[in-house]
Amino acid sequence: MLKKKLIILNLSIAVGLASTIAIPNVQAETSRETQIQQERSQIQAKISEAEKVIAEADKELKELNEQVERVDQAIKDNQQKIEDTKKKIETTKAEIAKLEEEIVALEKSIEKRLDILKERAQSFQQSGGEISYLEVIFGSKSFNDFVNRVFAVNTIVQADEDLLNDLEEDKAAVKEKQDSVKKKLEDLNSMMTELEGMQAQILEQKEQNEALKQDLLDQQEKNEALKAALERKDANLASELESFQASKSPLVKAYSTSANFSNVSASGSAATVINAGRKYIGNSVYDFGGGRTASDIANGRFDCSGFVSYAFSQAGISVPASTSSLVGVGRAVSPSAMKPGDMVFFNTYKTNGHVGIYVGGGRFIGSQSSTGVAIANMSSGYWANHFSGVVRRVLN
Repeated sequence: MLKKKLIILNLSIAVGLASTIAIPNVQAETSRETQIQQERSQIQAKISEAEKVIAEADKELKELNEQVERVDQAIKDNQQKIEDTKKKIETTKAEIAKLEEEIVALEKSIEKRLDILKERAQSFQQSGGEISYLEVIFGSKSFNDFVNRVFAVNTIVQADEDLLNDLEEDKAAVKEKQDSVKKKLEDLNSMMTELEGMQAQILEQKEQNEALKQDLLDQQEKNEALKAALERKDANLASELESFQASKSPLVKAYSTSANFSNVSASGSAATVINAGRKYIGNSVYDFGGGRTASDIANGRFDCSGFVSYAFSQAGISVPASTSSLVGVGRAVSPSAMKPGDMVFFNTYKTNGHVGIYVGGGRFIGSQSSTGVAIANMSSGYWANHFSGVVRRVLN
């Protein structure tokens, strides 16, 4: 009996020493882990912001590419109009040249006819106006022949005058057509000037769009590089956290994860939900997006909302697996009235960015980035400072 008492006493001393010596080390490690967690929250917030900027830039770049395509099509269409107008100008010039040749030919024909009429008029004047009729009289063989010859002379004279009039009318018609074609040519030349000016403007717009597109691509490259750098830094911090987790002594693990379920008083569905995480304490890892597949659950890989969704599913209750959705389920409860099984929210990298399940005694169970699934104190320290005051109840 004495030996048993001594063993218990020695164990009490060991625990006492651990409380006075080991716990400060634990607190130091926990402080560093909390610092890393805060840094990761800030980095993840920056990554999220970078993703938004990249998404917006992608949208703007897509719209700009569509605008460039429209401008390219406008250039192509306008160039086709220019080519068509050039052809019409050449055709019209050829038409004008042909009309000018016709006018020249008509003018020469008119001049010849005028020369003939002048010669006849001079002969008629020199003969006293009788030469044509004397020729007719002396040359006629009968009266009928005489009448025919007189009619023929008048007809010839009249025909000459009619021909001359016809030539003048033809010349006027050709001239009118030539004026019309010249007006058409002027309009085409004016159109060509306008099209070329328009093309110059479109090309300038294209250059501006291409320059803006290049600026966006350059900025996008910087955004991608910044995001990659943030992700590398976050990965390094995550690796550091894993190293902390792996190097912890059993006592440190017990302290930081609060593995014991003492003072957890819950029953019914609340007990089922809370106890769902018991086997994962000290045997899990935080994995963003984790807890949504059978493989993740089997290997203890959860993020905060994934764990909460899994825990409630063990009690046959379906809740979403994202903090933004969980904050709207069930009914709101005052922090002063919360009880085991209620969901509690914390402002980390964003408002209500972290969620856990209240277990009583100022503690909650959840999947934290520094510990995986663990029970943490929300009455003081980091979680107390980041508690948002939001409590949601889905259990009766």
